[in-house]
Amino acid sequence: MDVLILGAGGHGKVVLDILRAAGEHKPVGFIDADRSLAGTTLNGLPVLGPPNLLPKLRNKVKGAIIAIGDNQTRRSCAVMVREHGLELVNAIHPSSVVSPGARVGRNVVVCAGGIVCVDVRLADSVIVNTSAVVDHECEVGEAVHVCPGALLAGRVRVGPGAMIGMGAKVIQCLTIGDGAVIGAGAVVIEDVPAGATAVGVPARVIKLSSPAARTSSV
Repeated sequence: MDVLILGAGGHGKVVLDILRAAGEHKPVGFIDADRSLAGTTLNGLPVLGPPNLLPKLRNKVKGAIIAIGDNQTRRSCAVMVREHGLELVNAIHPSSVVSPGARVGRNVVVCAGGIVCVDVRLADSVIVNTSAVVDHECEVGEAVHVCPGALLAGRVRVGPGAMIGMGAKVIQCLTIGDGAVIGAGAVVIEDVPAGATAVGVPARVIKLSSPAARTSSV
């Protein structure tokens, strides 16, 4: 299927690389809100223009994927793409390991070296970044970002819009609340409430905000 990539930044390059390596879909162009990028190329793929082109393109292109790191923006763009009648596809790197027993939503990115174990549930618009591990029976909510090298032990629940920072570790059976942020390198040994920012070893909450405010700034 021919697909568009929404987001012509660094994460867009990663998603393009994954799609090319996987070979299941054919990326045909980037869409980006930065109008100054229109007419340029990124890693050999043209930047076609801003999102208002989608109604004109949907007769030629059937699929799309959102390559935007910001959780809330990625979620809202997915809604927009569906409203324009495009199918949201996944980008799963061939060097990753995704268990046949995992349930994976749409608009999901699993980067090189990522591991998604048995009975994991990944909701729509999740990123499992480079060499991250999501162990057995974890539940990862919509628009969560599990950053490079992060480790979720078994039966962890991560609420929608949360971010697990680079190299962070979460021990088994914990809950990370909606819109929470776990700092890079943190070791989480107790539940983290919705909207919280937790950092350190062991992780301690240093900030509380509403989940809506937190997911808009991830």
